[in-house]
Amino acid sequence: MSAADGLEVLQLDGAEVRVFDDPEATSRAAAEEIATALHRAIDARGRADWATTGGSTPVAIYKDLATDPLRHAVPWEDVHVWWGDDRFVPRDHPLSNVLPLDQVLISATARAGLSGTGSDAALVETEYDPGVYIPPANIHAPRMSDAIARAVGPDWVAQEYDAELRGAGLEVSDDGFPIFDVLFLGIGPDGHLLSVFPGSPLFESKAWASAVAAPSHVQPHVARVSLNPGVVGAARLAMPVAHGEGKAAILAAVFGAERDVHRWPAQLATRPGAIWFIDRAAAAQLPR
Repeated sequence: MSAADGLEVLQLDGAEVRVFDDPEATSRAAAEEIATALHRAIDARGRADWATTGGSTPVAIYKDLATDPLRHAVPWEDVHVWWGDDRFVPRDHPLSNVLPLDQVLISATARAGLSGTGSDAALVETEYDPGVYIPPANIHAPRMSDAIARAVGPDWVAQEYDAELRGAGLEVSDDGFPIFDVLFLGIGPDGHLLSVFPGSPLFESKAWASAVAAPSHVQPHVARVSLNPGVVGAARLAMPVAHGEGKAAILAAVFGAERDVHRWPAQLATRPGAIWFIDRAAAAQLPR
């Protein structure tokens, strides 16, 4: 335990679990780790491939990445952004996993002049200088809006996403899956990650991206497209983030004595090379 930063570090099932006092400290530390890993990848290979997530978890992290000092700590023009999964809704829909990045990390509306000057992307009244510049060609969002416009379904999106991944020059693991420099993961209330739910047929697939039927047991009940669970073991850094007492019971099961990734897919991230960022409330039931 470090009195200076309130950090507790646990070694559980091969993974490093970093416990922080509250969600704010958790998000700040996660943002710093992402920035460090992206910079390290760019130094080593000239680009960084980052698969991110959606929902509420990344919002505070994006805010930290979009403001100093992290805003200028990463050569963002060399970062390629992917999504571990997304829901079959338009990109600007509240349920879209892409929307938080658009709104917070890159502040796309301000840069388009919709809420700012357009020339310098600064908001007129607040003088807020919005987030980072990632070239549009480097933002690889699943083509949900295109599919909806074409009246085709998630299977088409998955095929397009799979093809884009295979043509992007990512390194491939010995198991045949793309290697991301950073794989940022949320953990669902049933222990799912990506859109790989308990008992998912994706465990038997070699496709890099697949359509997923709308789940009936967790919200939102919306069809999705998800990366293969094999990417979790292939990632250079797998980085789950969770906070709040509502995650305590499922994290206790994920790090419990029983090992069954088909029942708790999040156990895929309990491996060497994975770093978990959680707050004390979420860590309350973890083994010590």
